[in-house]
Amino acid sequence: MNSLSTSSTVSSSSTSSASSTSWFSGIVRGRQDRSSSLKAAGSYSEGGGEASDFEGPIKGKNQFRGVLFKYGPKPIQVAFKTGDYNQQVIFIGGLTDGFLATEYLEPLAIALDNEKWSLVQLLMSSSYTGYGTSSLQQDAMEIDQLISYLINKENSEGVVLLGHSTGCQDIVHYMRTNAACSRAVRAAILQAPVSDREYKATLSETAALIDLASSMIMEGRGSELMPKEADPSSPITAYRIPVPCRYNSLCAYMGDDDMFSSDLNDNQLRMRLGHMANTPCQVIFSMDDEYVPEYVDKKTLVERLCRAMGGAEKVEIEYGNHSLSNRVHEAVQAIIDFVKREGPKGWDDPWS
Repeated sequence: MNSLSTSSTVSSSSTSSASSTSWFSGIVRGRQDRSSSLKAAGSYSEGGGEASDFEGPIKGKNQFRGVLFKYGPKPIQVAFKTGDYNQQVIFIGGLTDGFLATEYLEPLAIALDNEKWSLVQLLMSSSYTGYGTSSLQQDAMEIDQLISYLINKENSEGVVLLGHSTGCQDIVHYMRTNAACSRAVRAAILQAPVSDREYKATLSETAALIDLASSMIMEGRGSELMPKEADPSSPITAYRIPVPCRYNSLCAYMGDDDMFSSDLNDNQLRMRLGHMANTPCQVIFSMDDEYVPEYVDKKTLVERLCRAMGGAEKVEIEYGNHSLSNRVHEAVQAIIDFVKREGPKGWDDPWS
């Protein structure tokens, strides 16, 4: 996954309304000119020189204009926002992800800006190599802190959550918490909701490592680190009581992260995903996802996932890889169409 290899610059304020809608009013103003957002999505503004009346969110390849801010007390709790609008799409990356995690974020930032939406990328305790000692519970708490910040500091009118890979588990878990600020979530997009357990099961060392994790938990050593072979990318605990940590959660049958496995029956999927029926939801599934075992019938799986979520919108991207780096335009088109259709429907005041 990409890391933040280039410094991001802060531009002059975008053309947001001076008299923004109050969070407490419950009124969402009409949006301006929603036509043809993707015409600019494939091009990049090169910027430079003196600021013009309008500068887009992208200065050049891997160069975003926007605001870097802290949303919580931890040093890692930093987010980057392009655009200065009162409605935001929050991108939640997967394992090892941080800023600039997928290639579609650049054209997506442009397309969202055209629709008067900001794109927010956040760092959490689980970002980069932190996932092995973090948990879905911790991620959910920090997502809630970010939304609270956007409500209180940015006068947010509501957000759309966009999860990539394990970020999809974060969204599903967060929406189950019924945290106050989760009521500000207008819609959710799950891009590449795949089973870490099924992928890990294709690796020869996984079975022995699951046995080791179970033994460590039984011996009261669940908070200790697993051997490096368990995950060469990150230090990873077996389990932490009462909060589950990553190895057992990711690799064990019906572990906390086990939400999208093809061998779960319909009742198990509904138990894990059924609450998403209360939120407009889109599932974007890559039909050549390299992290889905070959024996899995992808079409059947994505149909079952959408049904378990009460009829989520299904988007199948032919030949798409896990991060959709080879199908960027299709990814942006699907996301923007969904945001335009579901985003403006309004939200509940989480403080009422």
